[in-house]
Amino acid sequence: MAGPLPIGDPAPADGALPDTLLIDPAVDFGVYLHVPFCRVRCGYCDFNTYTATELHGARQDQYADTLLREIELSVDVLARAGAPRREASTVFFGGGTPTLLPAGDLGRMLSGVRDAFGLAPDAEVTVEANPDTVTPAVVEELAAAGVTRMSIGMQSAVPHVLAALERTHDPANIASAVAAARDAGLAVSLDLIYGAPGESLGDWRRSIDTALAHEPDHLSAYALIIEDGTKLARQIRRGEVPAPDDDLQADMYELADAALAAAGYEWYEVSNWSRGPTQRSRHNLAYWRGQDWWGYGPGAHSHIAGLRWWNVKHPAPYAQRLAQGESPAAGRELLDAQGRGVERLLLESRIREGVAVEVVPASQRSAIAGLIADGLIDGAAAIRGRIVLTLQGRLLADAVVRALTP
Repeated sequence: MAGPLPIGDPAPADGALPDTLLIDPAVDFGVYLHVPFCRVRCGYCDFNTYTATELHGARQDQYADTLLREIELSVDVLARAGAPRREASTVFFGGGTPTLLPAGDLGRMLSGVRDAFGLAPDAEVTVEANPDTVTPAVVEELAAAGVTRMSIGMQSAVPHVLAALERTHDPANIASAVAAARDAGLAVSLDLIYGAPGESLGDWRRSIDTALAHEPDHLSAYALIIEDGTKLARQIRRGEVPAPDDDLQADMYELADAALAAAGYEWYEVSNWSRGPTQRSRHNLAYWRGQDWWGYGPGAHSHIAGLRWWNVKHPAPYAQRLAQGESPAAGRELLDAQGRGVERLLLESRIREGVAVEVVPASQRSAIAGLIADGLIDGAAAIRGRIVLTLQGRLLADAVVRALTP
């Protein structure tokens, strides 16, 4: 299970938003639907997910109905706040493994969003999927319900790397999952992880080449991060497996960026590439651009006009609160102007367009020249008023942000 929730202010039982909150109707509104179920727990995973033995009375077959109650509650909360009605521009089913639920349940959840808010005519609707759970029948039902995009957890094409990550899917199922999604008219994204114990640069090249052979519209590549409390962290601490090698991970990132660029993909966020701007993940861009979204489900986070809140983590108390007519929110925080500026710098600096120089606190702008000299940000872009990471800067994005924040 994931680490502890953030420390914030108590959230009201009725979920009411602060009276002072100013919601801009021009800001896009997205919806995140968390499905917290997995067949097995991967050793590296720190997401808020639960296997069958960890549900403690929560029922997977009742989950869609429970989440629909939270959607109904959110409509009431926004109405009481006098919020403008905004259609959902993006919807994202994440997890966990959303496709462990019947496609009909996912469809009902999407219908709940449509009934509550409406969907924009060009809405992007994504479902994350384990390739072992993808069949033509499932994908056809999802497409008929309104899903437009499938994000498939490939992770690696190399069996011993998948074993190190404790991923149980059959690599051969990637091709059939991609084909099923394509046949149903869905855009396809593949997710990869690099830097697993025992993974060589050659292994990583094989995974990149295999992913490109599937010709996805979008590809994500994430460096393996060792999270406290995970099985993999304990194995490393005991010396059973080696810790990730930072230099090797940097080489892997550069290899991926070069191979993807040669194949016609462009980077648009540090860990994400697409076949041109129209294939970018608009939902994830909404996070990096600080737009508004409501996150439904246990442990889900939301953001509306600078207010952030997060739900209780476990499915059982989540369901219990909603059954009692209460909000499942566990805590929240309202960012002040300084906090929003720091957050904007942290997030927008990761994307291709970068962040405006004016967002950098005046006390830190003297650091820009040094970052240009070190080859971490683009000098020409800085002259035009934007902080844009170079390739080297993408490798050291956190260090760039630290240099630009008080």
